This record gives sequence, C-alpha cells and structure tokens, in this order.
Amino acid sequence: MFNSYCYFDITEIDGVNTNELYNAVQLYLSSSVSISGSRLSLTRALNSSAITFGLTNNDTLFDTFNGVNVLWEHIVTQRQAQTFSWRPMPDEKRGFTLRIKKKDKSLILDSYLDYIMEKANDIRRKNEDRLLYTNSRGGSLDSRGHPWESVPFKHPSTFETLAMDPAKKGEIMEDLKDFANGQSFYQKTGRAWKRGYLLYGPPGTGKSSMIAAMANYLGYDIYDLELTEVHNNSELRKLLMKTSSKSIIVIEDIDCSINLSNRKKGTANNSSIGRSYCDPEMRSGPGVGTGDEGGNSITLSGLLNFTDGLWSCCGSERIFVFTTNHVDKLDPALLRSGRMDMHVFMNYCSFPALKILLKNYLGREESDLDEGVLKELEEVIDKAEMTPADISELLIKNRRNKDKAVIELLEALKERAERKSKSGECVREKNLNDVEEEEQEKRALDSPKEGCAFDESCKKDEEDEEKKIK
Repeated sequence: MFNSYCYFDITEIDGVNTNELYNAVQLYLSSSVSISGSRLSLTRALNSSAITFGLTNNDTLFDTFNGVNVLWEHIVTQRQAQTFSWRPMPDEKRGFTLRIKKKDKSLILDSYLDYIMEKANDIRRKNEDRLLYTNSRGGSLDSRGHPWESVPFKHPSTFETLAMDPAKKGEIMEDLKDFANGQSFYQKTGRAWKRGYLLYGPPGTGKSSMIAAMANYLGYDIYDLELTEVHNNSELRKLLMKTSSKSIIVIEDIDCSINLSNRKKGTANNSSIGRSYCDPEMRSGPGVGTGDEGGNSITLSGLLNFTDGLWSCCGSERIFVFTTNHVDKLDPALLRSGRMDMHVFMNYCSFPALKILLKNYLGREESDLDEGVLKELEEVIDKAEMTPADISELLIKNRRNKDKAVIELLEALKERAERKSKSGECVREKNLNDVEEEEQEKRALDSPKEGCAFDESCKKDEEDEEKKIK
C-alpha cells in the first residue's frame, strides 16, 4: 500500500555524544505542550529559575509550520543489556519521531529544524538566570582562562516599575524591540547588529535601574566593564572578543573612568584644540603611567574602535550603554550616531514618575489619593527638582503609614522648592551685583586720561611754586 508519509528519528544519544537537536526539540515542544498537553512531564534545568513542561513517554503532539502539519512522537524504550563501555548508557532509550508528508520534506528539512534550534535557544536563554559579568582585576584570567567573572543577575527592575515618563519609556521599549527583532534589517543594510545608548543626567535619576530594566526586558546578560582595570587598547579588544551575543556591555560614569574629555575644551596651560584623539596626551588621566607601571594607557581612539570599529563586529546582537552625570565633559567623537545612537536624558522626578513611585512603594493609585493633595504634588514636583532616589527613600521610611508618607513627601517637596526659589533669587542678586561691578570697572577704565591730566596740572603748579621760592 502506498504511504504518503516519511519519518525521521531524533535520538537522545548520537553514538556516545548527546544529540543537540534532541534537546532543542524537547525545549521547543515544551512551549506548545504547556498549553495543549493533557499529560506532561516536568523538569528544571541546572542554573534555571523556570520549570519546563515536556511530553511524557510515548505521547504525541501536532505542530504547524508555515501551514504544514507535522506530528511529533516521544518514544521511550528499554535499552538492551549493555556490553562493556567506558561511558555507561542510560537504561532507557529516548528519541523523537517526526512524521511529515513526503511532499513537504524539503520545506521541513530546510527551514523547520533551523527554526526549532533558534526557538530552543530563545527558550533556554529565558529559562536560565541572567548573569552579571565584570572584568577581572588587573586583566587576570580565571581558572578557565576567561577575563570575565560572573554572578547571577537578580535585579528586579522592570520598565513597569521604572520611575520615568511613560511616553519616554514606551519609546525606549519600542527601540529595544526593533533592535532585538532586527537581524534581517541589519543584514540587509550592511550594518553591524549592535546599538549604543547614552544615559545622562544628575545622580539618583535611575540610570542603573534603566540598565537592569533593559536586561530584564530583552533577557540579555550584562557585562559591566571597569575601564580602570584595563591596561591598554589590546586588552580592551580581548575583553570584547570574550563577550557573548545577546548581551549589554556597560561603561558607567565614563567621564570619571579615564580622561575622555571634550577635545574642544582646551585650557591656557594644556590646550587640546585641534589635537587628534590618537595623541598620547588624550590617554587616561594625569599622572597615570603606562601599563608596565600598573596604570592604564587606553586611548580615546581605542575606545572608539571598541564601540564602532571592526572589532565591535566580532559578535552580534550587542548593546553598548554608557552613563554619565556630565555629558558636556565627553568628547563629541563618542557622542555621534553609530557609537551612542540614542541619547536618554534621565531627569529629576516628574509628576508621571511620582505616580509610579507612589504605586510601587505605597500601593496607591491616582484615584486613591486626595484630589487636593494630588494637585499640590503636581504643582510643586517640578519646582522641587528631587530625584527619584530621594523620593523613594522618603516613601520607604514611612511605608507602614501610607497617609503620613504622602503628607511628609508633600512637605519635603515644598521645603525643597522654597530653598530652590531662594537660592535662585540669591543667584539673580549676585548676577546683578556682578553686572554693577563690571560697569564700575568699565567706568574706571574709561577715566584714566582725566585723572592723568589733573595729576599733570598739579605737578606743574608745584614746580612753579618751587621756582618762585628759589
């Protein structure tokens, strides 16, 4: 009888090695089984915070790919008595059988299995704990010869809890989503699959929390690069080569790490106008020696190549994030598109951000607050110029008494706004005094000739009197 189907067996063990395709199929089917299966097996992998669903022994599942229906069957049988082996085999023989129609064979073999491998990698990455890496002190290597040390990344920050204007958050999330799903776009346009973000603003405005929210949103690992522990440009490139794809490379407080100041801002004693950023004097700060003496000699040119040169392409799906409290101190070469593509200003707490903080710390929605208090908060929040970190501390301190927390916050904001207003008046008064002093100096400079003429006439009168006496 003519059979219109063909079958493919995917065994757990291929010879003596584990079959990666078997593990990928198992993970891929778990995403469908958890919804449609009636009898499931549960597993939890090493270094994973999630429980994975799977097909039980000799169970079946239908799947659809590009309009083509396929059947998966999980077959488990007892293994025959083993002969002597250096590597004992499991007692059970496991495998998947894929049933497809013969006319769909080319589609399945060319695209479906690659699709399964890709989806399995995504599921594996989401199930595994995020890792936070830092470069080893002094460029040393760990026991495996890696220059990075890691710990589990457990930061709970998300875009939902981030105290920031919702419209701005939405813009950043859309940009991140477009980047993560943009492999074909970057290949088509001939660009390296990477993106740079600059987070700048006063201390305490949530720059580190933003980085954590980005990592949790995308499911990426974080590489926290400490530039002061990197000796030279070559070592910087080696660190980049040892980072994985789907990661965020962070350089915090870049204006403080090494001397990367604006080359256009020269001084009378040490002008840098017109100098190339390859100039040795543009290296790490004053008094710092070479790598042989224990200091670092990273140049601005080396950092630019790290973020936007050929070496930045030795991987894919990477995000570079720089933070600074003083964006005006950075060299314009670092700020241009291709290095820092998206500039995000982390400002003082606004009214929309304040409502998020009240919800996070007190569980209070806008409708739960007194209308008069809410109006006062809205009027004073911009004048006070308080950071989300300062406001969070006030709310944490009084979180057991929520009404008291809101009242004390309002009083603190009013007091801060009043101080700001008085300091602003003092500054204006000082500016007026400075203007008056400048005008007086100008008048003094304009009147030396009159003074000189008067002195000369006095001197002449004295000489005439001396002649009469003689």
